[in-house]
Amino acid sequence: MAKAKGRIVINEEFCKGCALCIAFCPLHLVVMADHTSPRGYHPARFVDPESKCTGCVLCARMCPDVAITVYRQT
Repeated sequence: MAKAKGRIVINEEFCKGCALCIAFCPLHLVVMADHTSPRGYHPARFVDPESKCTGCVLCARMCPDVAITVYRQT
């Protein structure tokens, strides 16, 4: 059976940098950005150069600001 591939998109306008998505990503593919958003927060950033994301949606489920959209393909 083929392993699911995923990716996430983080809406920086909604993200306030709480880091819950970072804490719950089992593959450690989310980090804090170095820049600040227009609202003054350091938003989360998706980093997956090796395409390891499975689209498990843990990051999106933990996000209190609904700032993460998960895309998955099987």
